[in-house]
Amino acid sequence: MNETQCVELATGVLTVEIREAAFPLDELCAFAARNNRKRGFLFVSKVLGKHWPASPSMIRRVHEYLAERIHVKAGPVVFIAMAETATGLGQGVFEAFLERQCRNDGLFLHTTRHRVPGREFLNVEETHTHAPDLYLYRPLAADHDALFCSARTLVVIDDEISTGSTLCNLVNAYRRCNRHLERVHFVAITDFSGLNSTTRFSARVGLPVDCIAVLYGAFTFQARESALAETPPPATGDNRCKPGTLADDVGRFGTTSPLRCHAGHLRAFAEGLESGTRVLVLGTGEFMHAAFRLGFSLEAMGFQVAVQATTRSPILVGSGVVRRLAFPDNYGEGIANYLYNVAPEDYARAIVCHETPPVEGLRELARRLGDCVLYRFPPRSGTFTPSIIIYRRITHEFPKFSGQSEAKSGRTQKRGAQIQEPGFPECGHGGFGADCDG
Repeated sequence: MNETQCVELATGVLTVEIREAAFPLDELCAFAARNNRKRGFLFVSKVLGKHWPASPSMIRRVHEYLAERIHVKAGPVVFIAMAETATGLGQGVFEAFLERQCRNDGLFLHTTRHRVPGREFLNVEETHTHAPDLYLYRPLAADHDALFCSARTLVVIDDEISTGSTLCNLVNAYRRCNRHLERVHFVAITDFSGLNSTTRFSARVGLPVDCIAVLYGAFTFQARESALAETPPPATGDNRCKPGTLADDVGRFGTTSPLRCHAGHLRAFAEGLESGTRVLVLGTGEFMHAAFRLGFSLEAMGFQVAVQATTRSPILVGSGVVRRLAFPDNYGEGIANYLYNVAPEDYARAIVCHETPPVEGLRELARRLGDCVLYRFPPRSGTFTPSIIIYRRITHEFPKFSGQSEAKSGRTQKRGAQIQEPGFPECGHGGFGADCDG
């Protein structure tokens, strides 16, 4: 298979050559321009659930396709996903791998751009991005840390492989705390690293490396310098987070088990919606996988679901990005966050999954989405009731959520007004447990 596609972007001309692909290129991605002199273009994945609203079942197909091709001869095995874009992809591939292999010696983590004082981390540099500093934290649980330090196989997941420099930097940093490592797998949706890349990567990390992808090819980019005259907005700010701001047990600090949706919460989100209704489920920043799991479960219940996530990456409108919402970030960095390619009026309900408290940035996003639920993910230790905050569009009748007395009154609610759902105190936490329960 040999296919070439040329794409005119505001920042230059991108030429993509496809050598091998399990899915057609236009099913996998679109293209967009970035105001970034290091890299003025972006592959806008349609199967990632980040910059493009994606079907949960299609996302799952990609997870399973990649997991099926990861052959681990020696365990334990550690999976590490790259922030910000590939955190959900990595955790989905990890879970599909566990289901396929029936292993109990796997550990998942993802890198992060957030700093938590007092926690040990490895530093990884990603030179071509708007936010070049990456951190990989040591697992919090002692048994997880034992797996981390003794793994014989490492699987590194990103949405795209090009030069492979960041992935190799990560492997070399990781090897300083694990001398038992024997083999490395680089896994991505698209691999543009070239025919002899595995030999180059193996030489750089001193271990056998193989590359697994949905699509293999190459690209060139001819930049148009005049298009990059404006200074891009900052993509990093004060990245220090207090303990409790970030979820401890969903991937950033190590996990060994899949996430499952809380069945009672699913019923609450679905109540009042007819089968086939369009629902948007959003993650926030690096916190992506919970949105996929929730969206996948809602899709199985008969809803037409799109999964996506907010991002810190400033992308130019045009080509594969037709809409952009900007709002304050919810991690306290003091930077703008963005949501791309979403028309709020296309969805009967939006659900925003977040790990931070429901700060003003989230509330602003919810007001702009209209009929929106803010759903905070909890720590899995302890028992909490979920924090569910609801925003309504202008309507003559509320969507009928359980226990919502105003829905029966027919009273008009002003757009963007906040309603605290009875029985769900804001000070609590919502989320998923290790197993599905009622």
